[in-house]
Amino acid sequence: MPITRTRRPAVLASAVLALALPLPAVTSADAVAAGRFVGAASAAETSTPAAPESATARQPPVRAAQSGLELPPPSGPYGVGRDVLHLVDGSRPDPWLPETGARELMVSMYYPTRHPTLHLARHGTDRHRAPYMTEPEAKALLEGQKLADKVPAETLTSVRTNARPGARPAPGRHPLVVLSPGFTLQRGTLSVLAEELAGRGYVVAVLDHAHESYGTSFPGGRFTACAACEAVEQVPDGAESAAVMAKVARGRSADISFVLDRLTGPRPAWRHARLIDGRRIGAAGHSIGGNAAAQVMADDPRVRAGVNMDGTFFAPLPRRGLHGRPFLLLGTASGHSPGGEDESWDRGWARLDGWKRWLTVTGAGHFTFIDLPVLGAQLGMTDPDAPLPGDRSGQITRDYVGAFFDRQLRGIPQPLLNGPSPANPEVGFEHP
Repeated sequence: MPITRTRRPAVLASAVLALALPLPAVTSADAVAAGRFVGAASAAETSTPAAPESATARQPPVRAAQSGLELPPPSGPYGVGRDVLHLVDGSRPDPWLPETGARELMVSMYYPTRHPTLHLARHGTDRHRAPYMTEPEAKALLEGQKLADKVPAETLTSVRTNARPGARPAPGRHPLVVLSPGFTLQRGTLSVLAEELAGRGYVVAVLDHAHESYGTSFPGGRFTACAACEAVEQVPDGAESAAVMAKVARGRSADISFVLDRLTGPRPAWRHARLIDGRRIGAAGHSIGGNAAAQVMADDPRVRAGVNMDGTFFAPLPRRGLHGRPFLLLGTASGHSPGGEDESWDRGWARLDGWKRWLTVTGAGHFTFIDLPVLGAQLGMTDPDAPLPGDRSGQITRDYVGAFFDRQLRGIPQPLLNGPSPANPEVGFEHP
């Protein structure tokens, strides 16, 4: 059964692939058409700081597995806790709807806990697990992907993560990684990677940038739609729409810096802020979120390492580079090989002046690096243009992004990053 391929408006001839949003097959890292996520975040985990063509029409309705959709458990020695923060940056208006007031963000904080995930799986119940996505978010995501008449919203809202709301954190100070999702996608679509990093011993902040996704739930039942999508659609393809996407990346850089201020400043917004080692901070993102990870490294010296997962550099890397800081490019072999359609990676690679790797994944699609293929595979949904199995999509992303941060933020040698591995024949090391 083919999975939906949804394409956003073209932004540059060289960046069409980067804006395409196919939904590949997977088992738990691609939650667009699979999953069960239970409503809004519980009170215990909520803290207030304190339309394009789609191939979905030809698909029959999807029937979820009776046992429900599952996210793969993290591989590390820790369990995973989760809190949710609502942060307001009173120093700047919202860039898309300034008349609404200050910039707002929803942030999911994942962190290591004493008991590993296996303990939760054996002794916990659904009520011990944090929900994946709210009902309004699930409906908006499925509608945006042209799947609303094929996949019920409860398929997503009934999914439970491996994270436990309000769990007691593991002792010590841990590196922090900030994650930014793709354009139109909510922060929930990066849950598999967030949990993997937390299980390895990281604090992870996953951001929902208001008005840049199909929809975000805020406290009090408020729900914001995608004003940035309208901004892209209202300008011609080419330089104008590329400029709007560059605005997205630069605005997200400001969002990330603000979150770092609120997590590591003198009066932190998160109750477990003492867990964060402010000297070891990284950033990663999917699609435009990957561009944002590079942009914040250019703007904010606190961010020591970054990862771009299949995102076009609409906001280009500075000519001076990133002052020797390490950066990983992880993308599709079909769209992000050297000399390929997205020329921004060739230009960006030449400007990276520190430790760097350019990895491409054969059989991958644009969604390979997030949750959607992982969950889609559990519903029997596949994308013929992205044949990499869902479980491999999730595993490759977790392995290589985890290895990168383990090396760069924790100083742990990672042979996986030295060259091709027989265990991962899909992953190529590019040498432009």
